[in-house]
Amino acid sequence: MRTLTITFAVLIAGAITVAGNDNRTADYDYDTPSPGTYTLPVIKAAADGALLGSNGQQVRLAELTRGRITVMSFIYTRCAAAKACPMATGVLMQLHRESAKDAALAKRLRLVSMSFDSVNDTPERMAAYSGLASSRTNAAPWHFVTTRSQAELQPILDAYDQAVDKKQNPKDPTGPLNHTLRVFLVDASGKIRNIYSSGTLDPRLVLADIRTLMLEKPTGSQTPPSFNHQPNDLR
Repeated sequence: MRTLTITFAVLIAGAITVAGNDNRTADYDYDTPSPGTYTLPVIKAAADGALLGSNGQQVRLAELTRGRITVMSFIYTRCAAAKACPMATGVLMQLHRESAKDAALAKRLRLVSMSFDSVNDTPERMAAYSGLASSRTNAAPWHFVTTRSQAELQPILDAYDQAVDKKQNPKDPTGPLNHTLRVFLVDASGKIRNIYSSGTLDPRLVLADIRTLMLEKPTGSQTPPSFNHQPNDLR
C-alpha cells in the first residue's frame, strides 16, 4: 500500500506544480475571472448512490454533495495517464492545500475522490490512496470512496455521464480502463454548477468558481449533514 501512495505522489507532482502557479501556463493561457463577477448556472441535481468510505463504512453520495461546496472527481487508482486521474487528484490536492491556509474556504469546501473501479479499488486501497491528503487537519475534508459492486456503481456512472470501459490491452502502461475526465463542482444545496474536463480543469478557474459560489446568498438550509464516520476518511 505504501508503494501505491508513493507512485501516485510522483504522478500528481506535475499537476500540483501547475496548480500552485497563479499565472498563465502553456495549458491555460488566459486570465481567470474574479470571483463574484460572473454566475454559474444550475446544470442539474447531483445524483445519489450507495458508497463505501475508505474505512469500509457505508455512506450515501448525497451526504457528500450537500451542506458544503463539493469538488468531486471520478478516478481509479491504477490510472497513470498524466491528463486523467493524476491530473484531477493533483488539482484536488492543491485545493486541499489552499483550504489549509484559508479557514473560510476550509469551512465551506469538501473534496471527494470516487473510484469507478470497484473490483480493484477496495476501501483498503482507497485508504492507501488517501495518504496523499497528508495530515492537514485544518483543511477541507477530503473523502476517498468506492462502491461494493459494479451493480451499485453503474447507476452512479450513468447519472453523471461518466463513461468507462476496458481497454483492448489490459497491460496498457497508462492503465487498463478508458474513461473521460470529469470533475464536478456541486453547490451546498446539491446542484451541479460546473463540469470540468481535461481542457478546462484549470485549478485557478476551479478556485474562482468555488469562491463565486461562496459569495452567493444561501437558499434554504445548508447545514452540513452529520456523519457516522470521520470526515476525511484518512486512516
